[in-house]
Amino acid sequence: MKFRAPAFLAFALAAALPSSFALAVEKGDAAPTFHATDFDGRAVDFPAVAGGKPTVVVFWATWCPYCKAFMPYLKNIQADYASYGVKIVAIDAKEDGQGDPKAYVRALGFKPIAVANGDAIADDYGIKYIPGVLIVDGKGMVVWRRPWTDLPAGQQVAQLWDKQVRTALNELLK
Repeated sequence: MKFRAPAFLAFALAAALPSSFALAVEKGDAAPTFHATDFDGRAVDFPAVAGGKPTVVVFWATWCPYCKAFMPYLKNIQADYASYGVKIVAIDAKEDGQGDPKAYVRALGFKPIAVANGDAIADDYGIKYIPGVLIVDGKGMVVWRRPWTDLPAGQQVAQLWDKQVRTALNELLK
């Protein structure tokens, strides 16, 4: 049997990766299911909580200026698409221990399905940067994922993401 160094090297590298390493969930992939709790200790099971309806999934943190800029737009998205049954699932992840996520959610001015302590969920989705924003259809498939941008935090990037989310939802709801 002939030894194949490239194949062995690839296998060795894959075996050496941490078990928590996950590839990013992309458009066309099944959204990972999760069982978590909200900020009041109630169970949140995804995708069951979506009830077969499209869901905007956002990974956020209290320290994130991009999240602070985008949250008011999520409020409007939730209001504008409520008649279609669209849900907003806001998953707190990658906190630095300085903020109060429960108070943050309560101060948003709208009520997303808010998940506490979502680091493991973020890992399952391959979220490296906050905010992570995805749209999952009623069948549990990812139909859109926020692309990378080099825009600074603020209204311009929040408006861009708002437009992208609305475009993807409009396409999905045709």
